[in-house]
Amino acid sequence: MTPSSDSLLEVSNLIARRGAFEVLKALDLAVGRGTLHAVVGPNGAGKSTLVLAILGMIPFEGRVRFHFERGGRIGYVPQRLAVDRTIPLTVEDFLATSRQRLPVCLATLPTTKARIALALAKVGLSHSEKKPLASLSGGELQRVLLAHALEPLPELLVLDEPSAGLDESSGSDLDDILVEAKQNGVTTLLVSHDSEQVARLADTITQLGPSP
Repeated sequence: MTPSSDSLLEVSNLIARRGAFEVLKALDLAVGRGTLHAVVGPNGAGKSTLVLAILGMIPFEGRVRFHFERGGRIGYVPQRLAVDRTIPLTVEDFLATSRQRLPVCLATLPTTKARIALALAKVGLSHSEKKPLASLSGGELQRVLLAHALEPLPELLVLDEPSAGLDESSGSDLDDILVEAKQNGVTTLLVSHDSEQVARLADTITQLGPSP
């Protein structure tokens, strides 16, 4: 694949395995700067594997190149997050861990509190700072993960099935959040099984596995 100045992310000849099985075979992909690129395909086609390879979380063959221009922050929303219900962690504690050097067990700084409140308001979770993380519904937890990914604003946003567990109203809110992120210059890689969401939002699409 020839590098393009218009691409923020380029994947070339990527091969990823699960055991001896090749989940992804010589995959090429380019994500245009400032665009929303969707990855679709049936279960088992390798969508989540692709995300993990791009983020460097699993071994792979081939090349993944980023062409960042403003710091290179990547925001990531995983498909699910396992929460240890024995740990008394609040939403504010969780979000503060990546926003200040001072350990959250000592204190959350006023500036950090303000940023967290703003981030939660953007995802429709105002006044949720003191809720135990373990008490959240699946949809609420997805919103918290989205707030974590979007503050501070990333250059690349990677989402793995972010609408999973969301009701129709929350799904509409997610669309609005992604549109606003794009307007603010965020490049997005979206893994989704929701064909209607993809049709509404995607500028470009990569199909993994057989077409439906």
